[in-house]
Amino acid sequence: MFSVTVRDHIMIAHSFSGEVFGPAQKLHGATFVVDATFRRPELDDDNIVVDIGRASEELHAICGGLSYKNLDDDPAFKGVNTSTEFLAKVIADRLADKVAAGDLGPGAAGLTGISVTLHESHIAWASYERDL
Repeated sequence: MFSVTVRDHIMIAHSFSGEVFGPAQKLHGATFVVDATFRRPELDDDNIVVDIGRASEELHAICGGLSYKNLDDDPAFKGVNTSTEFLAKVIADRLADKVAAGDLGPGAAGLTGISVTLHESHIAWASYERDL
């Protein structure tokens, strides 16, 4: 399996519901390093997994739509604990939509999977992996 990873970041504010979150139930900020990995079993006709430039641009656009926002105010996340794991899935699903729409170029049609990892710090991160 071949893979290519591109990186960006998001800076968000949010709060959580539930005792399991302790002090994070209060409004707080978070900065995540975001890695998006694209996978395919064979390289395309140009011997690449995906156009890195397009993949970077689309990840940046998705991250830009989340950054510098209080996610508690976003109607798409109303009543949802926007945990690191949940946000990894949101970004992966949005990237999958971009692949399906052809926004990563025609060669991206051969992609078979995407995984997104959000790094909370140098000691903690969460990932979501999905098939295409």
